[in-house]
Amino acid sequence: MFPLSAVLFPHASMPLHVFEPRYRELLRDCLAGDNRFGIVLIERGSEVGGGDMRSRLGTRGVITQAVELPDGRWVLEIEGEARVAVEEWLPDDPYPVALVRDAAPAPPPGDAAPLVGAAGQRVRRARALLAEQGGAPPLAPDLALDGGGDADRAAWQLCAVAPLSAYDAQRLLAADGAPERLRLLAELMEELELDLHRMLRAE
Repeated sequence: MFPLSAVLFPHASMPLHVFEPRYRELLRDCLAGDNRFGIVLIERGSEVGGGDMRSRLGTRGVITQAVELPDGRWVLEIEGEARVAVEEWLPDDPYPVALVRDAAPAPPPGDAAPLVGAAGQRVRRARALLAEQGGAPPLAPDLALDGGGDADRAAWQLCAVAPLSAYDAQRLLAADGAPERLRLLAELMEELELDLHRMLRAE
């Protein structure tokens, strides 16, 4: 397990810099096996040194690229596969280890497709407003965020590109199915948009 101060979503990718000796060992074990490990959010504490409080819901990731640097550090690209629930944390020896299971499957998706467009528009507007204030660049107009017609995949892709705090990202990870996730995402982006407009008026 790799506790982080960020959330990895299924069907999304994440760059990862590995420098602590214990996580270098985790990486070597993963690369000698099936390239998979779990990522969970650190709810309190630090990524470095241990002693953190970890979420019990995370994501199983697979290493898609791994480059070792001359000084022994690694640069990785991780692809999220599926949510996992931690049943028990075991001693960190030498790195975090847990007994996990696949998280409970989401309920039938229902009619999530109409929600994809609305959530996507909210995400694009929020990113554009942040770009105006010197933040992350806006999303490319031709960037496809429809999941190839798969509403569940689209929901995860939108979560991955949305400007979110780690706390809100964890709320989205825990949401029960694509419709709930998309509605929550649209609400979060609307709140952010209102906050950004207030900030602009205050300047």
